[in-house]
Order: sequence, then C-alpha cells, then structure tokens
Amino acid sequence: MSLDIRPITDDDLPNWVRARRTGYLLPPSVSKTELVFRRELMDLARAQGAFDDGRCVATYRSFTQRLSVPGGASVTANAVSNVSVSATHRRRGLLSRMTDRDLREAKERGDAAATLIAAEYPIYGRFGFGPAAWVTEWEVDVARTGLDPRHSGPGDGGRVDYVDAAEVREHGPALYERVRAVRHGLVDRAEVWWRRNTGALPADDGPWTEPFFLLHRSAEGRVDGLLVFTSDDRWEAKLPHQTATVLDLVAATPAAERALWLFLLSADWITRVRTGYRAPDDLLPLLLPDPRAARVVAHADFLWVRPLDVPELLRARTYPVAGSLVLDVTDRSGLAGGRFLLEAGPGGASCAPTHRSADLTLSVAELGSLLLGDESAVRLAALGRVDEETPGAPARADALLRTGRRPWCADVF
Repeated sequence: MSLDIRPITDDDLPNWVRARRTGYLLPPSVSKTELVFRRELMDLARAQGAFDDGRCVATYRSFTQRLSVPGGASVTANAVSNVSVSATHRRRGLLSRMTDRDLREAKERGDAAATLIAAEYPIYGRFGFGPAAWVTEWEVDVARTGLDPRHSGPGDGGRVDYVDAAEVREHGPALYERVRAVRHGLVDRAEVWWRRNTGALPADDGPWTEPFFLLHRSAEGRVDGLLVFTSDDRWEAKLPHQTATVLDLVAATPAAERALWLFLLSADWITRVRTGYRAPDDLLPLLLPDPRAARVVAHADFLWVRPLDVPELLRARTYPVAGSLVLDVTDRSGLAGGRFLLEAGPGGASCAPTHRSADLTLSVAELGSLLLGDESAVRLAALGRVDEETPGAPARADALLRTGRRPWCADVF
C-alpha cells in the first residue's frame, strides 16, 4: 500500500479532522461547528495529511507564531500542532517525513525556531526540539493560607472588576502584549484565540459555559491584569466547598498579579483554588503567609523549542553580564548546525559563524533547552549532554544565558 503525504485541501478537511480526533482517542464524529472552527484556524498550505487509499491516517499542521525571548523581544517561530498518527500506521516514518518537510520549509521562510507543546516526552528530541519552559500547577487550601478573609481589594488605589467577554476582547490583546514584553516564553495570541476563549467562536468541544472575567486597573485607570476562572457548585451539609479553577491570569505588573490572586483567595464560598499551569517560580506560594497551603499537583515540561537560526536567536535576547562563548552546535538534519561565536552583554549581542575553537559542544536540542534561560549548561554537562571543551565554559554559559525569572508559556497550541 502506498502512503501519500501532502498538504490538504478543503475537500480533505473532514477526513483530516476525523483522523486527528481518532489519533487523539476522541470520538471520531466531526460536526459542522468544528469544521468551521478548524477552517478559520488553519492555513491549509501548512497542514499535512498522510493518506492510505484515500483515508487520512496522520495529521500535522504548523502556523506562524511570535515567541518572546529574554529582554522582551520576539522572534518568529514555526508553531507545530495537531500532530497525530493513527495506531494502525505507527512506525512507518510518517511523523518523520511530515516534520522534516515542515522544518525545511520553515527554515526557507526564515523562521528563527520551531515550537510545540509535547504530549509525550520521548518523541521530539530526535527532531531537534528541547524542553525550554516548564509549568507547575498548585491546588490551594484557602483556609490554611493565613490570608485575611476580610480582604476588600487593592490598597494602592487600584481596583478589580468583573467584566463581560466583550470587554476582555477590547482590553485583553493590548494587555497581553504588554505582558509578553516583560515575560519571556509567552507566545502571541491571534485574534481568533480571543474569540475562541471568550465564546465568540464555537469550537464544538462541548457547550460553551461562560467563565468569570475580571480586569485589574491601576490607580491611574490603566488595565494591568486579567483573571479568568470557573467555579463548581459543591455544598456539603449546608457548607460551601467550591473549587475555583483559573483558566487565565496574566498581569503586566507585580501589583496587579498580587491583587488578582488575593481577590480570588478571599472570595466568599471558595475553599480551594486550582491555579492552572503557571511558571514554576510563580509568585503564588510565597504570596501566602503559609506557602504549604499550596500543594503541587502537576509539574512537567511544556514548551519545546527547536532552533532553526542560531545567530538570530542568540542576537535577539538580552544578557545580564558581558562575556563571549563559542558554541559548536550539532544538527543531524543539517538545518542549524555550525560553530558560532556569541559576544554579549547588557548592551546587546552579536553572534556569527566562527572558526575559533569551541568552548562547548552541544546538540541543537540542548541549545533549545538553554535558549530561554531555564536549563543549566552545568547540569547538562554533568549529564554528558554538553561537552566542556574549555574548562569553566558551562559556568560561563550559565552566567550569560540563565535568567532571574523562569520562562513561562501560558497557552496550549
């Protein structure tokens, strides 16, 4: 049987969506609502399908994304999503062929990197992706926090208000871009994202239930934070046992972030809070008088990065100290390998190919893990995944590359 891998057409879309659902072990039926949503979301020229006698058995798509790097700049990334291979067609190289084709096209377009959220850890390292940002989720026992339940709002002149979905669509995009300028690891949110997450664009993954939306405004009236959460309706023996689940909490200032958490943790009837996926160094646990009231319920890799243009990536970000480093980057696919001299400091950076002797030798995937400042070159060297060619080079790399706050990607894509 011949397997044909190609970009899909409008006529292929129902078959492709069904294959995606089958690969994800979701009910395979495809509704008109989902087709409308998928078609608006997708660039069909960047959506691939593998077809066996006309039946779609594997899916893959990519789209253009902006990824924030340390210092607030953004680079263009090739975001990979909707990857699936039907269980009947595993181990036939379908994913390898689709990935290779997509990454080569991204390289030709000039994308600096590729990104994805890995459903399974072992798959994507062989394609040059490395885990670059992790997430942690906490469950907070509100009664144990030690916070004053009589909290009545910010004490700095700011305010927290319930708003409707239309106000979120009005104020959310500009706020989120401000947040991306101060928090690396975040990816941009297209207009379709805001419509989907405020109920204006049905996606057919269940009936839309409107969550609670709140905005934080500073004393000057500027929108500095957004909180979106749901709450269950659980009572026992006439006592409330409500769990609030955070769907989104972004803030452009620490004051707004603290105000939104304190609002939620002092709301009547809420006895537990599930935080959703936050950065591992989120303010929340240490915001509480008793940080042990926040119990970790999930901690895992999240955003994976695959460098495609090493000089562009390293020039785009900022560095806390001055220094230089020669990186010998290996890449089995031939897309981004080479030896590069990084000369960096608080005032900027240059990076270009060089013939100088290497300080560190590492794979393109390990560079992806180091790029956003989360991983340690010293640790990777201890694991044998980075070769120390010059004594002390891993520590020098950490001084240059690591960041004061850990990167955070807030969105599944």
